[in-house]
Amino acid sequence: MRVLISGGGTGGHVYPAIALANAIKDKDPSAEILFVGAQGKLEMKKVPAAGYFIIGLWISGFQRKLSIRNLLFPFKLASSLYRGRKIIMDYKPDVVVGVGGYASGPILQVASMMKIPTLIQEQNSYPGITNKILAKKVNKICVAYDGMDRFFPSEKIIFTGNPVRRDLYDIQINREEAKASFGIDNDHKTVLIFGGSLGARRINESVEGAFDMIKRHSEINYIWQVGKMYFDEYSCGVVAALPNITVLPFIERMDYAYAAADAVVCRAGALTISEIALINKPAVLIPSPHVAEDHQTKNAMALVNNEAALMVPNAEAKEKMIPTILELLSDEKLQQYLVCNLKKMGRPDATSEIVEEIFKLVK
Repeated sequence: MRVLISGGGTGGHVYPAIALANAIKDKDPSAEILFVGAQGKLEMKKVPAAGYFIIGLWISGFQRKLSIRNLLFPFKLASSLYRGRKIIMDYKPDVVVGVGGYASGPILQVASMMKIPTLIQEQNSYPGITNKILAKKVNKICVAYDGMDRFFPSEKIIFTGNPVRRDLYDIQINREEAKASFGIDNDHKTVLIFGGSLGARRINESVEGAFDMIKRHSEINYIWQVGKMYFDEYSCGVVAALPNITVLPFIERMDYAYAAADAVVCRAGALTISEIALINKPAVLIPSPHVAEDHQTKNAMALVNNEAALMVPNAEAKEKMIPTILELLSDEKLQQYLVCNLKKMGRPDATSEIVEEIFKLVK
């Protein structure tokens, strides 16, 4: 069986794609898998590191604001459609899977025109314009939230949840071992703070601005992933010098980070939301306002409305982020209540369910 997986751009698209590829290989070791991504994006490094071959397209998104880059968009789209058709004709996939991101659109468009079975894995509670267009042409759409028939044909929708990394399926890491891996050697409560795979400036600013509060509550540890592009700036700051802070550019072993944490502060990307629901950690969500259709706020509200997480708007993070997480850590009943509701939203079998739908399309 030959599977073509297309998409990427951010960790929220790349890691679910790799999780699907791994599960396909588990089910059928003889299956061949090819990735198609966007040149210069995260997938061009992470996919080969996971052991898969990837081809990059010359493609990027259309800027909603006036930008000179938009003049290139028609040429990039035409180039990607032409290259995508050649890739499909050469590779001859039995099924094409789109996980979102720039490269997903041209590849799924060509595959559907060539009558090859297609499936979209939509991670967010509010889909982007590309998947809304493709929904009319693909065979199946796997979703992670209720009410997606507002955007997609109901007969194509399959509620599966989002695929997450294999190492998070069942965290059995010793908590002390996990904390020791981050240089923490005490039994104090620990907060994990991260802004996605690239980091988030507003979250970083909110930590730095809470220096006095973090110093005063020295009984609380912080694992703070600032992002590679922000590491030089924040690793030398006054907050980084505090003994209860561990500053990192990137966290390779998120299973260790989650195992070490008592609570989490993070963005509200689809992958992060799915991971939190799976690991059952009380969380404070800071949705990014800089994403299409403000879908992170919609993702966060799906948890907030089910009383499964707390949310602080990005604009209020500097004043409220650290006070909110400290208040949460001091309220054991609230933590238990959030976790209880989170457990109802977790989808531990999401990856295998999506893979089963992929195999059905091939059959």
